[in-house]
Amino acid sequence: MTESGQEPPGIGRRTADASGKNGTRSEFSGPNRRRRKRRSGQGPKGGAATEQRSAASSGDKADVGQLRHDSGHVEHTQSTQDGAPPVERDGAKRRKKRRRGRSDTDGRNAAHAAGPADQAQSIDSVTSPKGKKAANRRGRRRWQASRNAKNGRDPKPDAIAGQASINAEPANGHSSPPLKDDSKAQEARGHRSPSSAQQARTNADRGPRGRRSRNNGARAPLYAALDLGTNNCRLLIARPEERGFRVVDAYSRIVRLGEGVGSNKRLSSAAMDRAIDALDNCHRKLADRGVLRSRLIATEACRAAENGAAFIERVKSETGLALEVVNRETEARLAVAGCASLVDHQADGVILFDIGGGSSEIVWLDLRNRCGARGYALTRFIRSWISLPVGVVNLAERHGGVHVTPDIFEAMVDDAADHLSAFSLADTLSEAIGTGRVHMLGTSGTVTTLAGVHLGLPRYDRRKVDGTWLDDDDVARMIDQLRDMPYEARVENPCIGADRADLVLAGCAILEAIRRRWSCSRLRVADRGLREGILTELMAADGVWSHRSQRKRQDRRRWKD
Repeated sequence: MTESGQEPPGIGRRTADASGKNGTRSEFSGPNRRRRKRRSGQGPKGGAATEQRSAASSGDKADVGQLRHDSGHVEHTQSTQDGAPPVERDGAKRRKKRRRGRSDTDGRNAAHAAGPADQAQSIDSVTSPKGKKAANRRGRRRWQASRNAKNGRDPKPDAIAGQASINAEPANGHSSPPLKDDSKAQEARGHRSPSSAQQARTNADRGPRGRRSRNNGARAPLYAALDLGTNNCRLLIARPEERGFRVVDAYSRIVRLGEGVGSNKRLSSAAMDRAIDALDNCHRKLADRGVLRSRLIATEACRAAENGAAFIERVKSETGLALEVVNRETEARLAVAGCASLVDHQADGVILFDIGGGSSEIVWLDLRNRCGARGYALTRFIRSWISLPVGVVNLAERHGGVHVTPDIFEAMVDDAADHLSAFSLADTLSEAIGTGRVHMLGTSGTVTTLAGVHLGLPRYDRRKVDGTWLDDDDVARMIDQLRDMPYEARVENPCIGADRADLVLAGCAILEAIRRRWSCSRLRVADRGLREGILTELMAADGVWSHRSQRKRQDRRRWKD
């Protein structure tokens, strides 16, 4: 075969010359002329291809070679001169398929002609990797079908999804021939045909290629948690997974709702306007995501303010969100639920603290008899807790947060330490710390800022901060560094910024008071808190994880038999 799509003149039947003897071969005679003509992609009769064929049959080999080499150009030129558009030739594509078919056929024939050992090697060299994978899949399906028929079990979801895809109508609108109804034969073999609802649920759980999705597809509902604190308004939207949840959307804005509450006992109009504007954005996100399960809480600012209840009614009328003002005990429990996954598995106790804007919660987890409990189950081991009526906002308002001298810093530490004397089990906790298997777990903007500065991050990165371990010496050095840092330097620091520059030292003072009362060798940083605790409690109440683990155990027992 040549590049022009013509057969060489030496192929075909011999035609008789004038003397009656067989002359040169001509491919244009005989019953297969039309088939060879189509196969070679030659043009219509009378065109440039006809001239080439006549030249080829005349035996002028030099001219034939020239025509053979420039046949495409000759055809294109002839068509242009006749005024007709150039003819698009697809002979090259057909020749490529034909050559590939001949090579596969030759390989199979050689494999059959060879011995048994060489035959497998020859066939493997011809079969493509995609064909091998398809053959392996068909073999596994046949083996699984025979096994199911033998044991009398239901077909696997893969078989159900495959049957549903076969029965579906093709996208081009042509209906496929009806399948043979073998439901009676399946009942005789012990199969139970799935219902249409079961097939729909199975297909909904699968991805675009029929694989089961990680988060159970679109069936898993969305959960939302909103925390309106004294300083921040935070929203978290997540979807449950096998081991926790996956965050779908998040929102955070500093509103300083508790600004002036410590002195006036009332929420200011400007602070309420900032909070309502942020809550309106949260409502829009909840509506766009289609969240069905949520819990929206408000903390110390609404608890302490005299007009807190009026503000809650205003939020409901203007944004449509129904906020729940939780007490301090609930706030402490939610903090434990949100940070429990960061507790050291070998620890006998944990001092968990949450330094907020208007209050600070401290929880003692006594884990000496936890018997391997982890995660949300650690909320059962809360031995004691205390809520201090001091936070970064009201403490900075009383002592100042912009220009903080060492004397002002010590005054803030003493102010926070006075409230720690009300902790009833302080001495017992000190004895537990003496064993050396108790660590601190901090969840607040104060400890995350300390961790970011300690790591020297060019910008705050939650993935690097959350779960970081800090030694007691590192914490002391970071507090001293921030205390000696002027206000302008705190504003320029990428892990502090202008929003926290006047509040971070008040948080450091509260942390220093806790460290002086209970000294632990290690502190773990948690960039999580109330929102994660709310989501954990909602999902645990709905049993999303227990149902899945129970279903997994049932599946393992069923397929193990």
